[in-house]
Amino acid sequence: MRLAIYGAGSLGTILGAFISKAGIDIELINHNKAHVKALKEQGALVIGTIQFCHPVIAYTPDEMNGLYDILFLMTKQQHNAEVVHMLKSHLASNGALVTFQNGLPEMQIAEILGEERVLGCTVAWGATMQSPGICELTSEPDALSFSLGTISAQPNKHLNKVKELLELMGTVDIEENFIGTRWSKLLINASFSGMSAVLGCTFGEAAKSRASRRIVQALIKECIDVCQAGGIRIEPVQGKDIVKLLNYNNSIKRAFSYFIIPIAIRKHARLKASMLQDLERGRLTEVDAINGAVSDYGRRVGCPTPMNDRVVEIIHKIEQGVLRPGFDNLNLF
Repeated sequence: MRLAIYGAGSLGTILGAFISKAGIDIELINHNKAHVKALKEQGALVIGTIQFCHPVIAYTPDEMNGLYDILFLMTKQQHNAEVVHMLKSHLASNGALVTFQNGLPEMQIAEILGEERVLGCTVAWGATMQSPGICELTSEPDALSFSLGTISAQPNKHLNKVKELLELMGTVDIEENFIGTRWSKLLINASFSGMSAVLGCTFGEAAKSRASRRIVQALIKECIDVCQAGGIRIEPVQGKDIVKLLNYNNSIKRAFSYFIIPIAIRKHARLKASMLQDLERGRLTEVDAINGAVSDYGRRVGCPTPMNDRVVEIIHKIEQGVLRPGFDNLNLF
């Protein structure tokens, strides 16, 4: 069976290192030539909450050849149509593409490949690329988990194999209500990743500040409200019912939600949003596929999302050079 991770940045490099460490060949593919060169010469160096170094197979996209049985997709969504059409020519006729992307990408990918060839996966851990070949795992070891599912009514022949591969790194849940799982991850990304990018800080710092925590809380509430308006049941995260913990409809529950936010995110307090990492490198972010996805769905179901709207606006202004990430941006809410 031929395997590859396309878009092997921080998350993909660490996952690939774990799979390779178990003695399974998996190709790590990335446009970053310096990163690929370092992986080829030195192996993947994982630092942070878990530390090890292991040799890996690494290529740039122009070095890809032949067909793959399983492709893990870990690129940003901005160029999904172009990327997935290219990968289609490298995917075996009975192969599967597993998207690890943020937001709600499965439907667009399924339009190109067909629902039966698409699996979706959400991760409950984070990582940061420190330099070529060196990636920092920023979540605690007991928080390394995956949720796996499909949007097709037909079973996918590779589902169990993908589960086995992911279990080489962490725990894996097969989700019947995968759209609810997607929204669990989207809720976390919209609130903590959104504020991490706006403020230029980690998840823990966004939760610690009283002023920013109020906005994080409001972003979470908007996600919950649009899902309730649309009839979507948000799934638990790592066994915790985030709706039960963080939703509120009176002052007492609102105070409890506010109090528990730093506790709920403590295992990922060191995490720095990939959107912030993009901004620091002068790149465009996925904000339209994260906070923008919440806003779009809110408009569809008639549920206002002013806080998510504002996050989108601020991050686009940072991309344009009008603003910079920082706590001064709290004034814009």
